[in-house]
Amino acid sequence: MLRLLLVKKPGVRSLALKLLAFHLTNEEGADRKRPLVDAKVLSRVTNLFIVKKQIELKLDDRRELIIKVETVEKVYDIFTSDDVDLVLRKSAAEQLAVIMQDIKMHAVVKKFCLIDKIIEYLNQCVDQDGEVIECMIQPCLTLLRKVLCADPVMRGSLSQESSFLIVLFRVSLIFHADLTVVAEVGALFCLLLFDEISRMDMWSVNPSDKPSSPSVFSLPFSVVRRYHLPVLVVGHHAVSPYSIVLPLSAEYVALKPVSEMLRIAWNLSWYHGTENLLKQMNSKAQIQEFSDTLKLSPEDVLTLKITHTASGLKDCLHGLVQAAAHREVRAALTRMSFYLLNDRLSLKDGTGLCGVTLKSLAWHTTLSRFLQVLPACAEDEKLLIDVIHFLNKLMKEQRKNLSVELLNWILELLLRPRPNPLLDLLVPTESQAGEAAEDVRTAVRQQLQEELIALFNTLLFRFMAVTDRKCLELLYVFQTQLALKLLQCLRVTDAPHFYGLPSLERTLRGMAHLTAVPGWSAHSALTKPLDVCVKYLSGLLEVITSFYVERGGNAMSFMGKGVTKSTVICLLHLSHEMMAQAQSSDWMSLWFLPLGGHCEEHGPIQQGLAWLIPLWVDRDPEVRFTSLGLGSALTTLEAGCVALANSCQNISGGLWGTVVNILLDHSECSMVRREAAFILQNLLVIPMPTEIIKDYTWQGPCVHDEDSGLSLIGKPALQALLYHCHFYEHLHQMVKHCYLERYTFDLSCPAFDGTPQGSDLNGLDDSFKFWRVPSRMSSQDRDPSSLATLETTVTPSSGSPEFHPLVPPTMIITEASRDQLIAQGQHETPSPQPAHDSSLSAPLPKQCVLVTPALLSAVCSLLDNLLVFSPRDTANALRQAHLIELLCSTVDATLIEKCTHELKTPLPSLSPIEHIRAQVSFLLEYLSSLSRFLQSCLLADPDLVIQDELLKPLLMNIVRVLAICTKDIGDMEVVSAFYHTWTHLFNLLATLLRKAGVVSLLSVTTALAKHWAALTDTFCKCVGLSITCPTLYTASLQFLSVLLTEEAKRHLQDKDKPNICHSPTMALLLDKSEENQKSVEQLNEGILQSYEGKSSKDALKKVAANALLSLLAVSRRAQRRALRANLIDNCMEQMKHVYAQLNLESLRPGKAALKKKEDGFVKELSIAMQLLRNCLYQNQECKEAAFEAHLVPVLHSLWPWLLMDDSLMQTALQLLCVYTANYPNGCSSLCGSSYGQYPVPSAWRGMPSNSLMLCIIRLASQMPLENAAVQQMAFMFLSNLALSHDCKGVIQKSNFLQNFLSLTLPKGGNKPLSHLAVLWLKLLLNISFGEDGQQMILRLDGCLDLLTEMSKYKHKSNPDIPLLIFHNICFSPANKPKILANEKVITVLAACLENENENAQRIGAAALWALLHNYQKAKPALKNPSIKRRVDEAYSLAKKTFSNSEANPLNAYYLKCLENLVQLLNSS
Repeated sequence: MLRLLLVKKPGVRSLALKLLAFHLTNEEGADRKRPLVDAKVLSRVTNLFIVKKQIELKLDDRRELIIKVETVEKVYDIFTSDDVDLVLRKSAAEQLAVIMQDIKMHAVVKKFCLIDKIIEYLNQCVDQDGEVIECMIQPCLTLLRKVLCADPVMRGSLSQESSFLIVLFRVSLIFHADLTVVAEVGALFCLLLFDEISRMDMWSVNPSDKPSSPSVFSLPFSVVRRYHLPVLVVGHHAVSPYSIVLPLSAEYVALKPVSEMLRIAWNLSWYHGTENLLKQMNSKAQIQEFSDTLKLSPEDVLTLKITHTASGLKDCLHGLVQAAAHREVRAALTRMSFYLLNDRLSLKDGTGLCGVTLKSLAWHTTLSRFLQVLPACAEDEKLLIDVIHFLNKLMKEQRKNLSVELLNWILELLLRPRPNPLLDLLVPTESQAGEAAEDVRTAVRQQLQEELIALFNTLLFRFMAVTDRKCLELLYVFQTQLALKLLQCLRVTDAPHFYGLPSLERTLRGMAHLTAVPGWSAHSALTKPLDVCVKYLSGLLEVITSFYVERGGNAMSFMGKGVTKSTVICLLHLSHEMMAQAQSSDWMSLWFLPLGGHCEEHGPIQQGLAWLIPLWVDRDPEVRFTSLGLGSALTTLEAGCVALANSCQNISGGLWGTVVNILLDHSECSMVRREAAFILQNLLVIPMPTEIIKDYTWQGPCVHDEDSGLSLIGKPALQALLYHCHFYEHLHQMVKHCYLERYTFDLSCPAFDGTPQGSDLNGLDDSFKFWRVPSRMSSQDRDPSSLATLETTVTPSSGSPEFHPLVPPTMIITEASRDQLIAQGQHETPSPQPAHDSSLSAPLPKQCVLVTPALLSAVCSLLDNLLVFSPRDTANALRQAHLIELLCSTVDATLIEKCTHELKTPLPSLSPIEHIRAQVSFLLEYLSSLSRFLQSCLLADPDLVIQDELLKPLLMNIVRVLAICTKDIGDMEVVSAFYHTWTHLFNLLATLLRKAGVVSLLSVTTALAKHWAALTDTFCKCVGLSITCPTLYTASLQFLSVLLTEEAKRHLQDKDKPNICHSPTMALLLDKSEENQKSVEQLNEGILQSYEGKSSKDALKKVAANALLSLLAVSRRAQRRALRANLIDNCMEQMKHVYAQLNLESLRPGKAALKKKEDGFVKELSIAMQLLRNCLYQNQECKEAAFEAHLVPVLHSLWPWLLMDDSLMQTALQLLCVYTANYPNGCSSLCGSSYGQYPVPSAWRGMPSNSLMLCIIRLASQMPLENAAVQQMAFMFLSNLALSHDCKGVIQKSNFLQNFLSLTLPKGGNKPLSHLAVLWLKLLLNISFGEDGQQMILRLDGCLDLLTEMSKYKHKSNPDIPLLIFHNICFSPANKPKILANEKVITVLAACLENENENAQRIGAAALWALLHNYQKAKPALKNPSIKRRVDEAYSLAKKTFSNSEANPLNAYYLKCLENLVQLLNSS
């Protein structure tokens, strides 16, 4: 296969890579070697060894040695020493490569283990930590090439070591970008892979006996022409010396085989193909143009006609039309069947010559005449059997591309008005059933019915992939008609005068195929769907009671295994159909049968489901599985729980004990135990009391202790039952014995007591192998009613402490083959209520079969219900049993990746595709169930999951499953399973971040970063599935939104902690990653288009909006993409549209309708403003675009509507805060008049004046404001504007600052300032950053005194704001006299030097230094002994405390301030 990588055909190289990928992934220790082989790696190495510059293999042969032997030995010692640095070893390798150019120097190193050392370096390189050794590879490969070029013996030895060749190939994959290394590996492959044919002595005609010097490496010319060799080689032998060329003799031409071949070849060439030749043979005028010896014989013509598919099929159809007897028709059909067989043997699957030719021929009309009349005799019936058999075979062979015309033709035949032979022949007439016909006629009639049912089964199965509307409509009608016909067959079969077990089994097998299709009963014009179901139920229950239940089960019944199994399967399908068709649960009573014998004439007959219980212990595991599946289906309804519970009252342990026993029976097969788990899951949905309640008859389980006489009911009884059965310990053992692989071969399995009966691989067993229910139904809306009490008797505590089965199994059955497990047919219940026990001390049975992932899926669902039912007790039991850790440890993403790879590139040597599909489906189903269970654990008790040793490997497995590419998987069922699993995985990750984002965020982002490129593609795929898979679309975007939101929260929390650095972050992955920049752009574009492409009424638009909001807040690249996509302009247009609609609706009467429409417009407006806010966040370019789009005028026009809704007002103020932050043009735009562009009626309250800024100032002046959030946002907005010169002028003219003087301070120094006071301080602080703002503050009478009083109060977040205001004012020379004139301010600043807060000390020192700097008048005021003493004490303390002030710039600044203060105060 490695040799194929050098051929000149790209297709051959691609196929070779696929074959090599299989060997690389299945190599021993592949998970510990580099690189990880995936589709991305293989896609870039198709032309790996197609190099432009070829390597020359020529070596030098000097007469004398130039380099001393001792020198070579020293260099070799350096090369092989592990103690020497890698740089020196690399240099030694390069020197050895130069030395080995001389062929005479090879003898020097031959005595050393040079090649072994090179191989050791190569093996180290492909290990997981082999990056450190990569520098050694290129010189090692060059050295190895030169050694092997001159050593044919070593070359021949290494060419036989496949492991070494694989290592070389891995090295080339690692260094695929390094052309030098790739060329060296290619040269080594040439030397090793073509070594056999490079030996001149083998090709020599007269080989010499004397050994000669190593010859030049050369290859035959045929190899040089066929391969693209990366080396320059000498060619030899254009023609092999061993080829024998004999002269052509006339004797050979006279031989019959040669003459026949010559005739056919001549004619085919003369007439340019078989078709033209056959046309010439069929034409009347035949012109002889060549010798008679080349003329085709009749045998030749017949052979050509038969071997040419199109001609042969035409002859067959012609024979059918011209046939005068049954034998001729059957012969033609047999020939056509052989053509189908030929297609099948050529692995064409319906795309072969026969399938293609039949689509172009009008054979439907030819066969119609045999299908439209009733057979009159046995020969007619035999002929009809052959016709039906051919149609059945044709549909099976064309299963992948079945023609819609063929299906329509068959359905129209089946649905034609009477006579309708194909459907009528299913039901024998009374005369046929009653007559004593000969055995031959009976056998023919039975075979005809068998072929008809087989045809109908194939037809139903092939329609699963049909999308043609006409075809589907015909199929629906046919399903119901077939159902009624099969029901008639069942009735005739059950008649006393007609007892035929094979006929009964065939009928039931057909019913099983039919009832598996949803809606099979709903398309009859004369009969209601439920009536059809009731008739079916009556007939099937009659079969069960007549031949199974009343005969003591299969222990006494002679009924075949197939009848029982098919009947139970039909009943299971029927239960789902009745649930779908019935409007209520009243139909449940139809499933009840009388308990006891018919001889009970006195007393009321008890109704129930007791007939179902014997099937649970049938000797056939498939019957047990299906009957338990029927129980799980019926218990999805409360009436079913009632009936099943009442039916088990006479059984030891009752329903609860029986089902728990089946689940915990380690000798039972997994598919049976799985259905028992689902029954328990359904029973837990019904609420249970904790004590006996008279009016509440559903008491749950009832446990009675015979030792103490104590009885428990409901939840306590369930806990006692779980404790007695050591439930969680059994589950622990189940998880430990889970087997994830596809096949298992246990040679030490105990022999069965009986021989298992075979199964028909072409019948029901094959279709039943991987049977699933097409849809799952929820029972959330179930209304609990009064139900019966179940009683479970607990055995006495004396004796062995081991768990004794409450219902002993009939026999020990081990699971035969994992690939034949069956998915359950049960409706899951998403909102149940469970119970628990945590005793884990009793020993378990020693015998235990392997547990499948499908069983673990059911266990996870059961634990999920138990956790909801009793959160605290179940959580404690899970923690003690370490069940969550064990369940998570069974998740294996590598196995899912391997199965997916096998599905994408199926090879003949691998397992059947159905087995691979089943395995990956079961693994994904388990992962989905585990995800739902872990999600419930997070909601109930996050500590169950938040563990590093559990969380990190689990997250890596989850991310790897999410990163799997499903592009090349052709099976839509598997793709749907992936989508279903991804949905639950995204929900789990979102719940994890919501419940424990602080702890888990770093682990989640780390796991995402390792597979970010593939995950980006997954997100892009999910965004595109809003129509076909809205749940996955919602889950993926919600996870992305939660993830980005949690990271933004962490960023805000760590804003004041510069030393904390979290890596990686989503911002880095979205903006800084260059590896998958295109995918990230596609993700941004996809989310943006998803938002804009949906209407406002679409619920998914909100999901897209939330994801887009989070993305814009974190990613600058997303903001740029939104700007290019005109998101800002679109949002502005949307706001204008909402404004116009609101005004229009306000003029219409009807307050209720107006309110409803206004709510919709308000939501639309809110989303638009939030998108604008996040798009403008810290982005000057986007702010410029919003400025040009007239953001402020639009908001000004919306002001009356904003006043009516506090949430809208808050969102608008947030938008303005972001818009005006560090954007002077935006601040200035708020000062001017902009209202006239979008006028509104003057009747609205809060009519704005000439600018939006004045409107907000008026809003902030309303004290107290009802909404504190709006008040805070208004002051934050004004704080932004306070940094603008124009806006400060507007604030001053509005006399807004006068409101600050009217603040009331809290009484008592220990109380903090009010929230409004703190907002005022922040506003004044921003105003004080400019001299004009400082003058505004100083002009307020009493402002300094008020600030002085406020400095005495403490505030948690910003305690030093008044001091900072004083600090800023002190820096202006014009303000210094006013500050010095206020003794309170000077006292506050001086007191700061003795404050315990270091920030206050720095602020006070800096303010005092600013007052003294270049202002001589300040010295007399500040030379106060009290102030001077404080300065001196602070300076001396600071010199001692901050001796090494360079480590902290703030401390250095503080020390400098005090030093200057001391100098200025001490100077004269």
